[in-house]
Amino acid sequence: MATVFEPSTRDALIKRINKLDQHTKAVWGKMNAYQVATHCALWEEMIHRNKIYERPLIGRLIGPMILRKVLKDDAPMRKNSPTIPDLIINETNGNFETEKGKWISMINGYSTYSLPDYTFVHPFFGKMTRDQIGRMAYKHNDHHLRQFGV
Repeated sequence: MATVFEPSTRDALIKRINKLDQHTKAVWGKMNAYQVATHCALWEEMIHRNKIYERPLIGRLIGPMILRKVLKDDAPMRKNSPTIPDLIINETNGNFETEKGKWISMINGYSTYSLPDYTFVHPFFGKMTRDQIGRMAYKHNDHHLRQFGV
């Protein structure tokens, strides 16, 4: 399965991100290009900086089981998957290029990612290993790039 810890995977994701511009339309979902770039940059920041968000009870109860299901194969994430409220971007306008740059910078940051296993706590899935982070980060980025047809 693809992982953001592989240089070729990061390069491929960045090439796809660079195909986006502020006028790229979503194939599905409610976000525009600015919102997706901002959302993905914040999602990546959550991982790299081990940013803690409130964990809902449902995540505490079934999060690890759902993570195993999501990561068990190479199938893409399902369309319109829910996200945590803190990563919902309501603003529809902003500096797209700045957010895209942050997103790309965070993707490149996986080359030096060094948090030990089970240090990062996802707000829904819970504690994650480096392997799980790498695969989930790929799936999340791929999901949103597919959302915009790139």
